[in-house]
Amino acid sequence: MWKRTLAAVAVILLAPVSAWAGIYDLTVGKTTINVAGKDQTAMTINGSLPGPVLRFKEGEDLTINVTNTLAEDTSIHWHGLLLPYRQDGVPGISFPGIKPGETFTYRFPAQQAGTYWYHSHSGMQEAVGMYGAMVIEPKAREPFRYDREYVIVLSDWHPDDSPRTILSNLKMSADYYNYQQRTLGTFLDDAKKTGFGATLSDRMDWGDMRMVPSDIADVSGFVFLMNGRNMEQNWTGLFKPGERVRLRIVNAAAMTFFDIRIPGLKMTVVQADGNSVRPVPVDEFRIAVAETYDVIVRPTENKAFSILAESMARTGFARGTLAPQMGMAGDIPSLRPKQFLTMADMAGHGGMDHGSMNHGAASGGVTHTMPDGTVMKGTAQDAHAGHAMPGQATHTMPDGTAMAGMDHSAHGAMAMTDKADPFYAPGSGLMPKAADGGKFLSYADLKAFKPLYPDRPAGRVIEVRLTGNMERYVWSINGVKYSDAEPIRLKFGERVRFKFVNETMMTHPMHLHGMWQILDNGSGKYNPAKHTISIAPGKTVEADVEADAEGQWAFHCHLMYHMAAGMFRKVVVERETAEVIR
Repeated sequence: MWKRTLAAVAVILLAPVSAWAGIYDLTVGKTTINVAGKDQTAMTINGSLPGPVLRFKEGEDLTINVTNTLAEDTSIHWHGLLLPYRQDGVPGISFPGIKPGETFTYRFPAQQAGTYWYHSHSGMQEAVGMYGAMVIEPKAREPFRYDREYVIVLSDWHPDDSPRTILSNLKMSADYYNYQQRTLGTFLDDAKKTGFGATLSDRMDWGDMRMVPSDIADVSGFVFLMNGRNMEQNWTGLFKPGERVRLRIVNAAAMTFFDIRIPGLKMTVVQADGNSVRPVPVDEFRIAVAETYDVIVRPTENKAFSILAESMARTGFARGTLAPQMGMAGDIPSLRPKQFLTMADMAGHGGMDHGSMNHGAASGGVTHTMPDGTVMKGTAQDAHAGHAMPGQATHTMPDGTAMAGMDHSAHGAMAMTDKADPFYAPGSGLMPKAADGGKFLSYADLKAFKPLYPDRPAGRVIEVRLTGNMERYVWSINGVKYSDAEPIRLKFGERVRFKFVNETMMTHPMHLHGMWQILDNGSGKYNPAKHTISIAPGKTVEADVEADAEGQWAFHCHLMYHMAAGMFRKVVVERETAEVIR
């Protein structure tokens, strides 16, 4: 017994103070890495890519000292955490940023538990290595069991171009990285399958929209990483057969959606974006940029299993291994056939402006966003009828009846099947489908284990149209890019409904800082709370927001170059008695 006691004391004495006192010292700098066959420079936190896993306990006060050794400003945002807005880490909104040579100390309480992450919110530094995971242990026992756990951070690394070069190239030509352009040869191949007339009509339709069906990812050429390692470097987590293994999975990529599967193992989803959900056994799931999912697997065989994170565009894998001993490796299948957009994904393309920012005209009417964020429309805009005017109460009754013009037609039946995921347009080229015909997770499957808030109707609706200008590579909300936009203003204590209408052919993971988005997936009071919601092309998705965090918050698409190109807003939450938040 005394030997075990001495061993425990030794562990405590040797452990860094930060691990026990809620204190961390982080240094931002540059590090040489080799994940693409050559030495390259990454911006890192404490010299590693990803940065260190920060572990805290729910309820403790956190102190995180961040020292900037770069020659440029930096910052760290605590993604998904509820905290005072001055600690949120967004330059120009919550604080000025961290100057070269300076140290900034973040202080805030850990108000929640779960898997989260952190990253730079400055100068697209996140795309070149500045990210890491956070784990906050709960006070109470979690509603599931596991024997060991691993954190898996997924990311993408571009071996050729810097983030600034990538954005410049996209501004020069939105198709700069699209290497799957249609040719005469593909026209003849398609004509053999569907006929000359149908093929010609299809090409003309796409030509009218100045789009191509292969435009699923804006950027190609990435090397995909799992915990900072490429496929050959093969990150490995060990297990003993029969153990329940919890995988805390974070998508820290700049631009890549991943479809995750572990051939030979069923995964049970137990948390989404840090919040516990009723367990969902699945064979595969899609994780959008900035989302987190916790899954539990139970390997019983004494063999290696491949963890495969395949890009949604089918351009490569991030890959790791679960194994009973180091040095083992599971099989790696071939990439699945590339996916292509269909006309179903173009259902909302009226918001894609190819020559100007006059999106109101493109949609058939005049659109104006009021200072409080409420969208005012002319009567010609029938396609988006159902919004709430200022002062008009809008909500859904317990029996599902939509009141005050609420348009719930996008939801339909919420039963999940791989053939008709309600969060994708019917016939979408991005429709999720498990590799071996098994179960693919849908947002419709996510039910909160315990609601975070009392169920109540929203007082108003704010329409968030996701729009863009492809020729100029300008992304926007309600037809207005961030530099020209007024803030969305919320009253402290109110519940509002964000109605996301994706009028583009791209999928947008929309992230709100400082507050939860309660995704309406038809589960009523058990609708799941998420910090990031992925909106597929041509879809309308709704989420309620409890405005319970006073301050100024960022709200944006988490695709790096969409955010940088204008799909971003400031959200201001203020009390009615406050004149302005400074």
